[in-house]
Amino acid sequence: MVLPKQQTAGKIKAEPWWRGVTGYQWLVLTVAWLGWVFDSMDSTIYAVVLHPALSELLGGSASTEGIEWYGGIIFSLFLIGWALGGILFGIVADYLGRTKTLIVTILIYSLFTGMAALSQTWWHLAVYRFVTALGIGGEWAAGAALVAETWPEAKRGQAAGVLQSAWAAGFFLAALANMFLGAYGWRVMFLIGILPALMTVLVRATVKEPDRWLAVQSDRERARRATVRSEDQAALVTFSLNRLFQRDLRRQTLAGAGLAFVAVFGLWGATNWTPTLVRELLVAQQTDPAMLNRYVSYAVMSLNVGALAGYLAFGPLADRLGRRPTFFIMCLGSFIMLPVTFFIPQDYAVVLWLLPLLGFFNNGIFGGFPIYLPELYPTAIRTTGAGFCFNAGRILAAGGAFLKGYLGTRVEPGKAASFIGLIYVAGMIVLLFAPETKGKPLPD
Repeated sequence: MVLPKQQTAGKIKAEPWWRGVTGYQWLVLTVAWLGWVFDSMDSTIYAVVLHPALSELLGGSASTEGIEWYGGIIFSLFLIGWALGGILFGIVADYLGRTKTLIVTILIYSLFTGMAALSQTWWHLAVYRFVTALGIGGEWAAGAALVAETWPEAKRGQAAGVLQSAWAAGFFLAALANMFLGAYGWRVMFLIGILPALMTVLVRATVKEPDRWLAVQSDRERARRATVRSEDQAALVTFSLNRLFQRDLRRQTLAGAGLAFVAVFGLWGATNWTPTLVRELLVAQQTDPAMLNRYVSYAVMSLNVGALAGYLAFGPLADRLGRRPTFFIMCLGSFIMLPVTFFIPQDYAVVLWLLPLLGFFNNGIFGGFPIYLPELYPTAIRTTGAGFCFNAGRILAAGGAFLKGYLGTRVEPGKAASFIGLIYVAGMIVLLFAPETKGKPLPD
């Protein structure tokens, strides 16, 4: 008997996950990936240049405590803008389209990152970062929905993992830019952030709206023209944030927003202060000031080697173990690694070895959101739901950056970061109530 081509000795040989994916589906993933790369780069630029930028803008009052305090305020405003942008443009993407929203949001975050170079006071920088964040938040929801609705059901998890890897790539770009251009000043770093605006030409020329979204739009148009009961028509064409809290979706919304809150609180409350923490450690060790930018860049790269591994690992782990167990692993690892990384080491070389482990868990958890959140909602409100969950908790999580800035003026930075790491216990509790979506089709 001749066995099938994929079968040997009674066993079926697993087909590589990328087989059967069309060229257009790869194009969509590539475009969304690039959007997220520059999204991440623009987000990271501020963390990298925080110290020199505020040292100049605060002038004579630029003490370590002052930089911690005003840096925390700007981080908090950035997170609030990110949250508002994610919610607002999530709704816009459900009505006007994923591709159109992608173009608008990329333009917003690119142009206003560049305008940050014009800042003359700390509050100028805060305003520019707030508007930048509106675009960054909106771009996340549009990109995640675009990939989820375009790629095959069985390969969605792997595609989302690749998409999230863009965040690590953006970190690397920001670190490289700082390494080679940081010597020219922080304003030059912000000017680099304008470049992603050029990508909107590619998006407009090559990417169409997903068929799933077009079908929903067609239903909405028919509902407007058909003679139906007013309440039926309203149900078809009116979607709002209230819909997310109706009985059939309330559990998904609360669980998704809770998990996102925990992840963002931990990231921006502690991990994204890595450049500042490393810089302070190097200054304490009397490192050559000319080498500070290079060593800080190495630290950011080290963190993101682990982050990249975490992003790419989340999809396969979620497909094998389930979404909830994988989120639990990331929360537990983050809870352990934050104090280990920030509180214990007193040597730069030791920190470089620990940062990849921290990045795997603390950043890797974000690899689950482009997989999990789109799976919680039907097409008509997918970006509204995913955008709300990923960003509503961000408003509360803004308190993490503010708390870190506040604690930084009273205790050692390592102790502050370790304290904030307790938030991951809350994440493990939220998972007890989160629905499992492994193996289920994307809701229509």
